[in-house]
Amino acid sequence: MNISVVSRNIGIALLFNALFMFLSAAVSVVYDFDSAFSPLLLSAVITFTTGLFPLIFVRKHEEIHIKEGFTIIVLSWILSCIFGMLPYVLWGGEFTLINAWFESVSGYTTTGGTILQDIEALPKSLLFWRSSTHFIGGIGVVVFMLLILPMVSTFKMRLSKLEMTSLSKENYRLRTKEAIRVISTVFVGLTIASAMAFMFAGMGPFDAVNHAFSVVSTGGFSTKNASIGAFDSFPIELVAVVFMILGGMHFGLIYNTFSDRSAKLFRSPVTKLYLGTIVVVSVIISADLFIHGAGTGFWRTVWNSVFNVVSYISTTGFATVDCSVWPPLSILMLMFLSVQCACSGSTSGGLKTDRILIFWKSLRVQLRKQMHPSAVIPIRVGTSIVDTQMVAAVNLYIVVYFLFMFVGAALLCMMGVDFMDAFSASVASLGNVGPGFGSVGSLENFSQIPFMGKFILAAQMLFGRLEIYSLIIMFSIWKWR
Repeated sequence: MNISVVSRNIGIALLFNALFMFLSAAVSVVYDFDSAFSPLLLSAVITFTTGLFPLIFVRKHEEIHIKEGFTIIVLSWILSCIFGMLPYVLWGGEFTLINAWFESVSGYTTTGGTILQDIEALPKSLLFWRSSTHFIGGIGVVVFMLLILPMVSTFKMRLSKLEMTSLSKENYRLRTKEAIRVISTVFVGLTIASAMAFMFAGMGPFDAVNHAFSVVSTGGFSTKNASIGAFDSFPIELVAVVFMILGGMHFGLIYNTFSDRSAKLFRSPVTKLYLGTIVVVSVIISADLFIHGAGTGFWRTVWNSVFNVVSYISTTGFATVDCSVWPPLSILMLMFLSVQCACSGSTSGGLKTDRILIFWKSLRVQLRKQMHPSAVIPIRVGTSIVDTQMVAAVNLYIVVYFLFMFVGAALLCMMGVDFMDAFSASVASLGNVGPGFGSVGSLENFSQIPFMGKFILAAQMLFGRLEIYSLIIMFSIWKWR
């Protein structure tokens, strides 16, 4: 293990975090030096100094091997979360040590679950920092490092493959710098566009920027206790839906669609399944609400169904109503969306629509082979044939994912957490969705979860964001030769 390579790359990630801490302190100045100015400035200085130290005193190495790559990725996320909790800890309030850790991890992993019972009690600068962690985590700490630090040989591809939430399979054929440029352009462009759209729809500039950070990163942190529903505005909700859908799509395909002025995005079978799922589940939930008399007028019921379906499948977690009081079928459908989620190449979490599509295609092929044992039937996704190694990897990942989900729920139940709360919290945390159901629902919070329960859920957020395997490999790295 080359420690100098690891420390220099992590140092760059910390410097980027420090930049946003300084920006948050500047927001405090704008709002007459609110109570978070000193915590933010001190946190920024500590983070900046720590990040700068290895860049000054550690010798630069060009080559990064796979062992260092795994370590850089995992430690960048973990250390960003540790330094990112400093403003919360130094400010105090509801932020005990475990609460600050939970909130920080939830922000960086773009999960959006919160321990705060009164979000609006936070000073504006701390709210800005809280939303900024979504922006940083949305693109990914490793992506920022690749933008700054050139690396050599084919390891560029290996490192990109590990950061699955930002670089999906379709981008592997691109040079790393080109892939990063595409992702950064789309992400920043959508963030700016969503902020402008929110302001045009009636939001104030501060709320618009904060919600733009959340919506494109599919994070879900809001400046209001009642989330998007607090604005009680259809135009604002419409803007949120549009950008939640876009935030859940493949950024590379979005870029190609606009740059080539083509319909590549909508010809993708993954996009078709993603959008089709939104339509079908919205219809099912709307019908279920009408049948059980849980609606509030035809159009409002349909719209609430669409909004929350998009919110859950994109793993954003914004809310307009409390979905926990909906009929059982509606809750079941939303929980299904919390597992499937959106597309690879986006900032969403969960299994990803890509894996679900490959799984169902492989299942159909296996059923056909039962009737025609000697037949050779390829698994096709669009015009591409998926090799058996990829199918096996996808199916294994799905098994491991469900194992982590059930183990997390079981551990919470052992601590005395209600089954619905425990299971939905586990699903929401591992899938980086944010809200679950019951006492951890879309208009509630995680403050009542026991100490160790919060630690477990934070760990699930990290496992989900890093696609499970990266953390597992990191934990076994000492065995490598």
